Amino acid sequence: MKTGVITDGISRDFEHALTVMNEYGLEYAELQYVWDKEVGFLDSSQVERVKELLKRYEKKVSNICHHIFAGMRMDEKPGGELHQTHLDRLKRCMEIAHEVDSPCVRILSPKKEQILFGANGAEKWNVAKGAWDALLPIIQPAVVMAKVENLKLVVETGNGTMINSSWTGRKLIDDLDAKGTLWVLWDPANNCWCHEKAFPDGYEEIRDGYIGHIHIKDVKADTPKAFLEVRKMGEGELGDQFAPMADALQEDQYEGVVSFESVYHQGNGNFEEGFRINIDYFMKMFN
Repeated sequence: MKTGVITDGISRDFEHALTVMNEYGLEYAELQYVWDKEVGFLDSSQVERVKELLKRYEKKVSNICHHIFAGMRMDEKPGGELHQTHLDRLKRCMEIAHEVDSPCVRILSPKKEQILFGANGAEKWNVAKGAWDALLPIIQPAVVMAKVENLKLVVETGNGTMINSSWTGRKLIDDLDAKGTLWVLWDPANNCWCHEKAFPDGYEEIRDGYIGHIHIKDVKADTPKAFLEVRKMGEGELGDQFAPMADALQEDQYEGVVSFESVYHQGNGNFEEGFRINIDYFMKMFN
């Protein structure tokens, strides 16, 4: 399986991150924050420097991971000023993707609002799908852009976003008739927040051609208490699910990258240390 890491989970010093990647045999760099900028804000000279370092350290890019649509509210109008600002940044991310030969560009979905589908009486008294209906025209122009640019647009399952599960990710793709252009960026740890069990439940929803990219970390989520803790790999909710998840990906001949998201620290803010604590477990599972 192809393995990589979101580089700023090691360090925002890009060259240092690539050096550490070499220590552990990680081939694919996912670009989110590079030096002092989010990736979609890199200027031409900085992109050239990224390309130079990738070549020197013999790394490939898996994904351009800017926070497109992050924080948008569902009352923002499609085509409005904020929406267009995000689309303009997405266009720049796609330009960078071509420059560094990244097959994928990540989007998020706007801030979570109540979505509730239902039946047997709930459709009259409880259903709330207005936010879902409003979501589709926000994402649709991004799909069109990706198709024109021949890039994989991957929508991440987030813990505070409209797409917060494998099920909603698949439904978005189906409702937009976008399979083959829009894909799920599956982050099974994020899905813990909505209580979708990653494996087998979440995986079964998207295993048949919907997964474009994967983020891996481990967490413990307590939704009633509104508390989320990042755990050492294997010590959170996903500890008993990583091995069968990896086996299924192998069996299904998943061709994308599994990217380690290094967001754990021991209370000291040192994410590189957290990376070094967890990377062997990650590689044992997914390499």
